[in-house]
Amino acid sequence: MKRTTILERSGARPSRRAVLAGAGALLASPLGRALADPKVGASEFFVIIHAAGGWDVTLWADPRNSRTGLIEPASSANTDTAGVRLWKDQTLEGTQRTFAVVEPRGSRLVLGPGIGALAEHPERLCIVNGLAMNTVSHPDGITFSVTGRHLAGSRVSQPSLDTVLANELGLGQTFPSVSLQFPSYFAGDHLDRRAAPLVVDRVGSIARVLARVHQYVGDDDATAVTALLTSESATLAERAGYAEAAGGMAAQLEALTRMLGEGLRDLFDEGKLRAAQPELDLRPRFQGAAAVNAAFAVEAMRRNVVRCVSFSMGGLDTHGGNYRQQALIQQDLFDVVAHLLRAVEATPHPTRSAAKLADHTHILVTSEFCRTPQINLAGGRDHYPNNSALVISPRFRGGQIFGKTDPDQLLPVATRRFADGERAMAPPDLLATFISAFGIPPQRYFREGEVVPELLAT
Repeated sequence: MKRTTILERSGARPSRRAVLAGAGALLASPLGRALADPKVGASEFFVIIHAAGGWDVTLWADPRNSRTGLIEPASSANTDTAGVRLWKDQTLEGTQRTFAVVEPRGSRLVLGPGIGALAEHPERLCIVNGLAMNTVSHPDGITFSVTGRHLAGSRVSQPSLDTVLANELGLGQTFPSVSLQFPSYFAGDHLDRRAAPLVVDRVGSIARVLARVHQYVGDDDATAVTALLTSESATLAERAGYAEAAGGMAAQLEALTRMLGEGLRDLFDEGKLRAAQPELDLRPRFQGAAAVNAAFAVEAMRRNVVRCVSFSMGGLDTHGGNYRQQALIQQDLFDVVAHLLRAVEATPHPTRSAAKLADHTHILVTSEFCRTPQINLAGGRDHYPNNSALVISPRFRGGQIFGKTDPDQLLPVATRRFADGERAMAPPDLLATFISAFGIPPQRYFREGEVVPELLAT
């Protein structure tokens, strides 16, 4: 006996004419036209990483191995050097030793040993040093790094970078932006609600949300209900005074169908992600969750269901025992990024024939600030209003370090003249430059910040 669904029994299944009419209404609406009009950058993908806690830039981006401006620099006496692959002892003063800088072959870069496997890709690295933070507060530094604006009290006044990219380039994706313990902010009345990042603690949480309960209704019934609601919403959009609202509901229901079908739930299975991207199944000492997040980013981009994946890597807030752990934590962090690079290099682009995913994937790694030049009584280093950032993108010039710090206190040095005078680069300038590389006017989202063309590929 043939099983009938709830809608068939009620006679409420939408007719083919109604579905076609609803789809036509959706395509004719402003929302439909927006979905059908791919923008510049519609085939680009983004991975935004936050190194949570405030990193020691002297161990990777801005190495200092003398006592000038430093007290007790990293050495084999106060650092667990056994696991740091690029550590090489160098005489400091008398019998004291520190690390020798890393100078990748064929590159002008000078790096610290925490750079890990990324030292194998010097031509891809665009590093910004002497990034002026003007804050030593975790919440404010985090917000400033990802939005380009300080907190107004406890309020965030601008959207984070992942939200901007989703709003401009990701509205046609099943998931415009997925945020995994990343400081994502949806701020501003000019943003499309679909651009709000899907914020979760881990990839597996999404799988649990998508799981359907079969106690009262089966998959066939649930699919039929979704089809009916999609058709009704599209029909309402044709007749409503505010067509965008009903059309948006239809688009969301359409996305729900895609999310629940086509084996998409496998995308959020952490075990299957490790199997799909064995190169990223690193199981590193400090950044195991980040490796899973990176595998998710590769698979989600390969399937063309996400525009931006953002996630955090932690453990860098080393007020105690800074040198004991920072180099190892950083090595894990940059190893994950290096393996991510190799994965996108080996993965075809989902919509551009003969193109690799690496040709259209853009990575930004930031932290909220760096750590003090002086070591404290606990053997750690505290918060300091300076920073570095890393960009890996075909739209940026690789193999270069932009900006610098003074030799004594590691404070940012003015390196170029901006519209408001000669000063060091700051997060608003970095974010403005990043989105400008994809044809997005920075003034649309950020009140401050100036594009730095020296960073961009010609």
